[in-house]
Amino acid sequence: MSQATALEITQRVSQTLRPNYFAIRKRIQQSGIVNIDETSIKVDGKKYWIWTFVTKSETFYVIRKSRGKKVLEEVLGEDFWGFVGCDGWGAYPVVTKRIQRCWAHLLREAKEVSKHHREVRGLYGDFKGLHDFLVGELVGNPSLERRRELVVLVEECLRFWLDRPYKSGEVLRFMGKVERGFEFWFTFLLVDGLGSTNNAAERALRELVVQRKIMGTLRNEKGTTI
Repeated sequence: MSQATALEITQRVSQTLRPNYFAIRKRIQQSGIVNIDETSIKVDGKKYWIWTFVTKSETFYVIRKSRGKKVLEEVLGEDFWGFVGCDGWGAYPVVTKRIQRCWAHLLREAKEVSKHHREVRGLYGDFKGLHDFLVGELVGNPSLERRRELVVLVEECLRFWLDRPYKSGEVLRFMGKVERGFEFWFTFLLVDGLGSTNNAAERALRELVVQRKIMGTLRNEKGTTI
């Protein structure tokens, strides 16, 4: 079988599946919670981005040149009303303020910073303890009033670390990230079904990351659609 024949076959399959593909996107747009992540891929040697959009029952992918807000607006649509679980990439809050920032990312970075800088030695332990406490509190399905009380409480705990003076540039950069995402760390306390991490979207990208390692690069734009 020639490469051209393989391309023709996969293209025909892709065309046949298009209605199903866009039906999934429609369900994504109507979902109350969507976890989103992106990773790079080469197309003819140039950097593109694989985006994944994950709900409880759907996983949707697009490959685009952009890592910006236009991709989010294209997939989610103008009338998207749901909540987004994501990392700290700046495109997300431009499109929506209904965000839950990923605590797994936060804890990984906190662990590295506290390991190398004495001025924040207890930072990782406090952050992890805070997260574990909140996850444990939600197990009992507390009332909305209790959830709001928890938000006030944990924001005060986070502010304790943010308001301290720091000397290290690395610590200051990390605290800047925490500060910029301040309003998005505790959304999961108020929204049922919204997780504190973005692990669902990260897991959805793993298979494509393996394929990326095997292929090295897509040959052209046709591959991004197929």
